[in-house]
Amino acid sequence: MAKHRLQQVADTMQRVLGDVIQKELKDPRVGFATVTDVEVSADLQHAKVRISVMGSPEEREAAMAALQRARGFLRKRVAEEMSYMRFVPELHLIQDTSLDYTMHMDEVFRATQHERLVNPPKLDDDQ
Repeated sequence: MAKHRLQQVADTMQRVLGDVIQKELKDPRVGFATVTDVEVSADLQHAKVRISVMGSPEEREAAMAALQRARGFLRKRVAEEMSYMRFVPELHLIQDTSLDYTMHMDEVFRATQHERLVNPPKLDDDQ
């Protein structure tokens, strides 16, 4: 299948799943979860769904467990929204921690910048 077609399917699934998680799931454990990426296999049998969840580690774990339990509902909603597809890929939900890493690196950069402002590097006059 053409890469363009696979990307279209992945983009549509990302939009549908994002809407369903935000608007239709009633589980309070889910909280603030965002679908950051969907990667569909070439044969459309599997889809890796990366989800970013805000909160403490315990809240994130609870949210991912709730989403795992709701996989059947999520897949059913994708099938309803994408009725032109013969079959819907099996959803593999993966917690996306790239936002955590980005925030950590931002903190490191800010601390380094603050340290440089407080203690500017000394320049040697001999150079």
